[in-house]
Amino acid sequence: MQFEGQILKMTSYDDQPIQYYLNLSGDLIHMNELFGKELTIKHIGFQCVNCGENKPIYRMGFCKNCFFESPYASDTIIRPELSTAHLGVAERDLEIEKEIQLQPHTVYLAYTGEVKVGVTRNTQIPTRWIDQGATFALPIARTENRYEAGMIEVALKQHVPDKTSWKKMLQDDLEDEIDLADFQQKVKQYFPEDFQRFYSEGENLWKFDYPFEKPSKVNSFTLDKKPEFTGRLTGIKGQYLGFEGGDFINVRGHEGYVISLDVKN
Repeated sequence: MQFEGQILKMTSYDDQPIQYYLNLSGDLIHMNELFGKELTIKHIGFQCVNCGENKPIYRMGFCKNCFFESPYASDTIIRPELSTAHLGVAERDLEIEKEIQLQPHTVYLAYTGEVKVGVTRNTQIPTRWIDQGATFALPIARTENRYEAGMIEVALKQHVPDKTSWKKMLQDDLEDEIDLADFQQKVKQYFPEDFQRFYSEGENLWKFDYPFEKPSKVNSFTLDKKPEFTGRLTGIKGQYLGFEGGDFINVRGHEGYVISLDVKN
């Protein structure tokens, strides 16, 4: 089987185990069905997720021009505390920023090899946690907009990491349920006084089952350094495809890359 197209982040469905679909120019390839098969991935071009042109990808699937101009790549995407749409102040495009920022958000704790804090739009639950490779996730605050969630995150990340370590996530083999509710009680004291009203207690703990087994070693590669790769697919966690021997590629980190994919038995 052969496929070709622009990489977008994998679509996932919360199941036992999670089902993954590689998105190539809108065509969805069910990756769970390809476990044990030999895949050859070849980088053949670029297609910016914003302008669609064949320009080198700068970050987040955007070419350099679009990364610094598109409202979908603004600073508030990475740093929600910088949001200003609730004040009616535009960063790049106020109407689009209102759509993104002026909707309910959740502050959460997740276990991705270690406990971390994060922010997501409610519409991205549980996708956001699956994309991060979280084994467990627990909402700890519900806010009305992105700014409020960002301000809570800023306060909490002084005490809890806010980044996912991909190596810790892929090498983790935790079998016991981690008590995120206990962590929530410990960080409650760090909520900013003006945002205490958003604190949410007694939320359900989310647990995820990935089609993945911890490898003896992990080695991440990119298509920039290795434009053609062949390996036998063994598992998926987060947005990482895992291959025999411990090689991993971050699919989301290659959004906007155009590839050919050859599948052999």
